[in-house]
Amino acid sequence: MTVLPAPSMAYQKPAAQDLVSLRQVFATIDAASCPHAFNFHMHTQHSDGQLDPQALAQQALDLGLKGFAITDHHQISGFYAAQAYLIESQQQHPDQSVPQLWTGVEINATLLDVVVHILGYGFNPHHPAMADYLLGEAPTGAMAEADRVVSAIHQAGGLVILAHPARYRKSYEELIPAAVAIGINGVETYYAYGNPKPWEPSPDKTAAVQAISQRYQLLNTCGTDTHGISLEQRV
Repeated sequence: MTVLPAPSMAYQKPAAQDLVSLRQVFATIDAASCPHAFNFHMHTQHSDGQLDPQALAQQALDLGLKGFAITDHHQISGFYAAQAYLIESQQQHPDQSVPQLWTGVEINATLLDVVVHILGYGFNPHHPAMADYLLGEAPTGAMAEADRVVSAIHQAGGLVILAHPARYRKSYEELIPAAVAIGINGVETYYAYGNPKPWEPSPDKTAAVQAISQRYQLLNTCGTDTHGISLEQRV
């Protein structure tokens, strides 16, 4: 009698690529979420930030963040360093609450003939579609077209967000619909455009971006876009 092998267990995505939980978080984001509960836009020394990933991860612990993503430009190495630090911290302090860390990246792309920044979250960094976007350099030529960038992140299983939509040479009223047309999932609705201290999202731009986001049923995110030494400020 032939004995058939037992069916294999269903593949479980790593927590850093869990889009179900990430979508649930994005559905709860509001003006008070960042920077003390969630933060989905920050940079380390692995791109153009001043914090090393370990120091950033420790600040996330100290702030009591529930979840975050490191969005270094065109690379993912800072994520791995921070992830290792959090794992070690949890092993050393098993009673300590550790925030959820998702994969993240910020990619330069061309949309309506202007350079915009595309944020990717929860993607598989080993997927072939992401290979050309995680080399530490901004893409050029056809690879920099926004539709190609959006497609690559989606192929890798991630969500795509238009970063700080009111910071570009074209109006967010033009850019957001154009981004929707190529399949973007959401916008960075809560952003501090004037770098105020303490950090808070710009009320007028937030309301305007949120209205367009609601019209297209987009996800909404928040982030400090930290480049300095504090996760509570941009610089």
